[in-house]
Amino acid sequence: MTRLTLTLLSSLGLGSLTLAAPLSSSAEGCTREALKAHTETLLSAQTSGNPAALIALQTTDTTTPFIYTEDFKSRTLSSSILTTAQKIDHNRSLLDTTQCATYTEIISATDPNTPRVIGTQMRFDRTASKLLKIETLVTQPGDWLFNASATLHYARQEESIWVPIPESERDTRAVIQAAGDAYLDLFNNKSVVVPWGTPCQRLEGGAYTGRGLPTDSCNVGVPSGVPITNRRYVIDEVLGSVDAFVQFASVPDSHEFRVEKGKLRLVHTLTVMRK
Repeated sequence: MTRLTLTLLSSLGLGSLTLAAPLSSSAEGCTREALKAHTETLLSAQTSGNPAALIALQTTDTTTPFIYTEDFKSRTLSSSILTTAQKIDHNRSLLDTTQCATYTEIISATDPNTPRVIGTQMRFDRTASKLLKIETLVTQPGDWLFNASATLHYARQEESIWVPIPESERDTRAVIQAAGDAYLDLFNNKSVVVPWGTPCQRLEGGAYTGRGLPTDSCNVGVPSGVPITNRRYVIDEVLGSVDAFVQFASVPDSHEFRVEKGKLRLVHTLTVMRK
Protein backbone atom coordinates (compact mmCIF):
# COMPACT_ATOMS: atom_id res chain seq x y z
CA MET A 1 0.00 0.00 0.00
CA THR A 2 2.89 2.37 0.71
CA ARG A 3 4.00 2.31 -2.93
CA LEU A 4 0.44 2.69 -4.21
CA THR A 5 -0.36 5.53 -1.86
CA LEU A 6 2.88 7.36 -2.60
CA THR A 7 2.14 7.08 -6.31
CA LEU A 8 -1.27 8.61 -5.71
CA LEU A 9 0.16 11.41 -3.58
CA SER A 10 2.73 12.31 -6.21
CA SER A 11 -0.12 13.49 -8.44
CA LEU A 12 -1.88 15.56 -5.75
CA GLY A 13 -1.38 19.03 -4.31
CA LEU A 14 -1.55 19.13 -0.51
CA GLY A 15 -3.62 22.31 -0.03
CA SER A 16 -4.76 23.56 3.36
CA LEU A 17 -8.25 22.26 4.08
CA THR A 18 -10.62 22.52 7.01
CA LEU A 19 -11.88 19.61 9.09
CA ALA A 20 -15.65 19.46 9.40
CA ALA A 21 -17.22 18.22 12.63
CA PRO A 22 -19.71 15.37 12.29
CA LEU A 23 -23.38 16.01 12.77
CA SER A 24 -24.53 14.94 16.23
CA SER A 25 -28.22 15.81 16.61
CA SER A 26 -30.61 12.93 17.10
CA ALA A 27 -33.24 12.23 14.46
CA GLU A 28 -36.38 11.34 16.34
CA GLY A 29 -38.76 9.27 14.25
CA CYS A 30 -36.05 8.26 11.77
CA THR A 31 -36.10 4.45 11.53
CA ARG A 32 -33.94 1.85 9.84
CA GLU A 33 -36.98 0.74 7.86
CA ALA A 34 -37.53 4.24 6.48
CA LEU A 35 -33.86 4.68 5.61
CA LYS A 36 -33.70 1.26 3.95
CA ALA A 37 -36.70 2.21 1.81
CA HIS A 38 -34.88 5.36 0.71
CA THR A 39 -31.78 3.39 -0.29
CA GLU A 40 -34.02 1.14 -2.37
CA THR A 41 -35.40 4.27 -4.07
CA LEU A 42 -31.81 5.31 -4.82
CA LEU A 43 -30.98 1.90 -6.29
CA SER A 44 -34.13 1.92 -8.41
CA ALA A 45 -33.28 5.39 -9.72
CA GLN A 46 -29.74 4.31 -10.63
CA THR A 47 -30.92 1.13 -12.32
CA SER A 48 -33.54 2.93 -14.40
CA GLY A 49 -31.67 6.16 -15.00
CA ASN A 50 -34.64 8.08 -13.65
CA PRO A 51 -34.28 10.11 -10.42
CA ALA A 52 -37.93 11.28 -10.39
CA ALA A 53 -38.73 9.50 -7.10
CA LEU A 54 -35.75 11.14 -5.40
CA ILE A 55 -36.69 14.53 -6.84
CA ALA A 56 -40.15 14.04 -5.30
CA LEU A 57 -38.50 13.52 -1.88
CA GLN A 58 -36.51 16.77 -2.02
CA THR A 59 -37.13 19.34 0.66
CA THR A 60 -39.15 22.35 -0.43
CA ASP A 61 -37.88 24.52 2.41
CA THR A 62 -36.43 27.60 0.73
CA THR A 63 -34.39 28.50 3.82
CA THR A 64 -32.42 25.24 3.57
CA PRO A 65 -32.66 24.20 -0.09
CA PHE A 66 -31.83 20.71 -1.31
CA ILE A 67 -28.16 20.12 -2.15
CA TYR A 68 -26.71 17.63 -4.63
CA THR A 69 -23.00 17.20 -5.32
CA GLU A 70 -21.17 14.79 -7.58
CA ASP A 71 -17.46 14.31 -6.98
CA PHE A 72 -17.82 17.29 -4.59
CA LYS A 73 -19.10 19.59 -7.35
CA SER A 74 -22.59 21.11 -7.22
CA ARG A 75 -25.03 19.70 -9.75
CA THR A 76 -28.75 18.96 -10.08
CA LEU A 77 -30.36 15.54 -9.93
CA SER A 78 -31.61 16.06 -13.49
CA SER A 79 -28.01 16.33 -14.71
CA SER A 80 -26.53 13.70 -12.39
CA ILE A 81 -25.21 10.17 -12.76
CA LEU A 82 -28.70 9.08 -11.70
CA THR A 83 -29.96 9.92 -15.20
CA THR A 84 -27.64 7.20 -16.57
CA ALA A 85 -29.10 3.71 -16.24
CA GLN A 86 -26.52 1.47 -14.60
CA LYS A 87 -26.57 -2.31 -14.21
CA ILE A 88 -26.04 -2.97 -10.51
CA ASP A 89 -24.15 -6.15 -9.61
CA HIS A 90 -23.75 -5.54 -5.89
CA ASN A 91 -24.82 -3.00 -3.29
CA ARG A 92 -24.65 -2.48 0.44
CA SER A 93 -25.95 0.35 2.64
CA LEU A 94 -25.23 1.85 6.05
CA LEU A 95 -28.24 3.23 7.94
CA ASP A 96 -27.64 6.02 10.46
CA THR A 97 -30.79 6.73 12.47
CA THR A 98 -29.06 9.31 14.69
CA GLN A 99 -28.23 11.62 11.80
CA CYS A 100 -31.02 10.26 9.58
CA ALA A 101 -28.49 9.50 6.87
CA THR A 102 -27.41 6.65 4.63
CA TYR A 103 -24.36 5.52 2.71
CA THR A 104 -24.70 3.16 -0.25
CA GLU A 105 -21.93 1.40 -2.16
CA ILE A 106 -22.93 0.45 -5.71
CA ILE A 107 -20.76 -1.83 -7.84
CA SER A 108 -21.53 -1.98 -11.55
CA ALA A 109 -18.90 -4.24 -13.09
CA THR A 110 -20.90 -5.77 -15.95
CA ASP A 111 -22.65 -2.66 -17.24
CA PRO A 112 -22.62 -2.88 -21.06
CA ASN A 113 -21.48 0.74 -21.42
CA THR A 114 -19.28 1.98 -18.56
CA PRO A 115 -18.37 0.02 -15.42
CA ARG A 116 -18.52 2.14 -12.29
CA VAL A 117 -18.25 1.95 -8.52
CA ILE A 118 -20.38 4.61 -6.86
CA GLY A 119 -20.61 5.77 -3.26
CA THR A 120 -23.57 7.89 -2.13
CA GLN A 121 -24.39 9.60 1.14
CA MET A 122 -27.98 10.81 1.61
CA ARG A 123 -29.26 13.00 4.46
CA PHE A 124 -32.89 13.46 5.50
CA ASP A 125 -34.91 15.55 7.94
CA ARG A 126 -35.60 14.24 11.45
CA THR A 127 -38.62 12.22 10.29
CA ALA A 128 -36.94 10.77 7.20
CA SER A 129 -39.71 12.24 5.05
CA LYS A 130 -37.72 14.93 3.22
CA LEU A 131 -34.41 14.57 1.40
CA LEU A 132 -32.01 17.35 2.33
CA LYS A 133 -28.75 16.42 0.66
CA ILE A 134 -27.11 13.84 -1.61
CA GLU A 135 -23.36 13.56 -2.10
CA THR A 136 -22.13 11.06 -4.67
CA LEU A 137 -18.68 9.88 -5.68
CA VAL A 138 -18.52 8.21 -9.09
CA THR A 139 -15.42 6.16 -9.88
CA GLN A 140 -14.82 4.69 -13.32
CA PRO A 141 -11.90 4.00 -15.69
CA GLY A 142 -9.27 6.64 -15.06
CA ASP A 143 -9.80 6.81 -11.31
CA TRP A 144 -7.41 5.52 -8.65
CA LEU A 145 -6.76 1.77 -9.04
CA PHE A 146 -10.16 1.38 -10.70
CA ASN A 147 -11.12 -2.20 -11.50
CA ALA A 148 -14.83 -2.83 -11.03
CA SER A 149 -14.53 -6.56 -11.71
CA ALA A 150 -11.96 -6.96 -8.95
CA THR A 151 -13.99 -4.76 -6.61
CA LEU A 152 -17.05 -6.94 -7.23
CA HIS A 153 -15.06 -10.12 -6.67
CA TYR A 154 -13.68 -9.04 -3.32
CA ALA A 155 -16.91 -7.41 -2.15
CA ARG A 156 -18.72 -10.69 -2.71
CA GLN A 157 -16.04 -12.52 -0.73
CA GLU A 158 -16.76 -10.22 2.21
CA GLU A 159 -20.55 -10.65 2.25
CA SER A 160 -20.37 -12.97 5.24
CA ILE A 161 -18.51 -10.27 7.22
CA TRP A 162 -20.69 -7.22 6.49
CA VAL A 163 -23.53 -8.57 8.65
CA PRO A 164 -25.32 -7.21 11.74
CA ILE A 165 -23.36 -7.45 14.98
CA PRO A 166 -25.21 -8.94 17.97
CA GLU A 167 -26.59 -6.10 20.08
CA SER A 168 -24.59 -7.04 23.17
CA GLU A 169 -21.33 -6.88 21.16
CA ARG A 170 -21.91 -3.60 19.31
CA ASP A 171 -19.53 -0.69 19.69
CA THR A 172 -20.82 2.81 20.36
CA ARG A 173 -20.93 5.44 17.64
CA ALA A 174 -18.00 7.19 19.28
CA VAL A 175 -15.84 4.07 19.25
CA ILE A 176 -16.67 3.30 15.62
CA GLN A 177 -15.91 6.83 14.46
CA ALA A 178 -12.74 7.01 16.55
CA ALA A 179 -11.37 3.87 14.89
CA GLY A 180 -11.95 5.33 11.44
CA ASP A 181 -10.58 8.72 12.44
CA ALA A 182 -7.42 7.16 13.85
CA TYR A 183 -6.76 5.47 10.49
CA LEU A 184 -7.34 8.73 8.61
CA ASP A 185 -5.29 10.76 11.10
CA LEU A 186 -2.32 8.43 10.63
CA PHE A 187 -1.69 9.87 7.16
CA ASN A 188 -0.79 13.21 8.71
CA ASN A 189 0.56 12.08 12.07
CA LYS A 190 2.52 8.85 12.43
CA SER A 191 2.28 8.99 16.22
CA VAL A 192 -1.45 8.20 16.11
CA VAL A 193 -2.31 4.82 17.60
CA VAL A 194 -4.62 2.95 15.21
CA PRO A 195 -6.75 0.08 16.59
CA TRP A 196 -5.68 -2.48 14.01
CA GLY A 197 -7.66 -5.68 13.96
CA THR A 198 -6.48 -9.09 12.80
CA PRO A 199 -7.49 -10.21 10.31
CA CYS A 200 -8.13 -6.97 8.42
CA GLN A 201 -8.58 -6.52 4.68
CA ARG A 202 -8.43 -3.30 2.65
CA LEU A 203 -10.12 -2.83 -0.73
CA GLU A 204 -8.56 0.23 -2.40
CA GLY A 205 -10.17 0.71 -5.78
CA GLY A 206 -9.68 -2.79 -7.16
CA ALA A 207 -6.54 -3.56 -5.14
CA TYR A 208 -6.92 -5.92 -2.16
CA THR A 209 -4.56 -6.55 0.73
CA GLY A 210 -6.24 -9.72 2.00
CA ARG A 211 -5.11 -13.24 1.18
CA GLY A 212 -7.75 -15.05 3.19
CA LEU A 213 -5.37 -15.65 6.09
CA PRO A 214 -6.04 -15.11 9.81
CA THR A 215 -2.94 -12.90 9.85
CA ASP A 216 -4.18 -10.51 7.13
CA SER A 217 -3.44 -6.93 8.16
CA CYS A 218 -4.37 -3.41 7.08
CA ASN A 219 -1.26 -2.13 8.87
CA VAL A 220 0.87 -2.11 5.75
CA GLY A 221 2.28 1.39 6.04
CA VAL A 222 1.10 4.85 5.03
CA PRO A 223 3.01 8.03 4.19
CA SER A 224 3.05 11.05 6.47
CA GLY A 225 2.17 14.68 5.85
CA VAL A 226 -1.13 14.00 4.06
CA PRO A 227 -4.15 15.95 5.35
CA ILE A 228 -7.45 14.06 5.16
CA THR A 229 -10.04 16.67 5.96
CA ASN A 230 -13.62 17.91 5.59
CA ARG A 231 -14.99 14.63 6.94
CA ARG A 232 -18.72 13.83 6.65
CA TYR A 233 -19.75 10.67 8.47
CA VAL A 234 -22.47 8.07 8.22
CA ILE A 235 -22.36 5.64 11.15
CA ASP A 236 -24.27 2.36 11.48
CA GLU A 237 -23.84 0.73 14.89
CA VAL A 238 -25.75 -2.39 13.78
CA LEU A 239 -23.16 -3.08 11.09
CA GLY A 240 -20.29 -1.65 13.16
CA SER A 241 -19.44 0.64 10.27
CA VAL A 242 -18.66 4.23 9.41
CA ASP A 243 -18.24 5.88 6.03
CA ALA A 244 -16.45 9.21 5.73
CA PHE A 245 -16.52 11.40 2.64
CA VAL A 246 -13.25 13.34 2.78
CA GLN A 247 -10.76 15.45 0.94
CA PHE A 248 -7.76 13.14 0.50
CA ALA A 249 -5.18 15.88 0.14
CA SER A 250 -6.98 17.66 -2.71
CA VAL A 251 -9.18 14.95 -4.24
CA PRO A 252 -12.66 13.55 -3.43
CA ASP A 253 -12.48 10.30 -1.50
CA SER A 254 -14.57 7.88 0.56
CA HIS A 255 -13.20 5.68 3.33
CA GLU A 256 -15.57 3.10 4.78
CA PHE A 257 -14.66 1.00 7.82
CA ARG A 258 -16.02 -2.11 9.51
CA VAL A 259 -15.14 -2.06 13.22
CA GLU A 260 -15.46 -5.06 15.53
CA LYS A 261 -14.81 -4.75 19.28
CA GLY A 262 -13.12 -1.42 18.65
CA LYS A 263 -10.73 -2.85 16.04
CA LEU A 264 -10.57 -2.25 12.31
CA ARG A 265 -11.78 -5.28 10.35
CA LEU A 266 -12.42 -4.02 6.80
CA VAL A 267 -11.57 -0.88 4.84
CA HIS A 268 -13.07 0.19 1.49
CA THR A 269 -11.91 3.26 -0.42
CA LEU A 270 -13.05 5.22 -3.48
CA THR A 271 -10.85 7.98 -4.89
CA VAL A 272 -11.85 10.21 -7.80
CA MET A 273 -8.86 11.27 -9.91
CA ARG A 274 -10.60 12.62 -13.02
CA LYS A 275 -10.80 16.41 -13.22
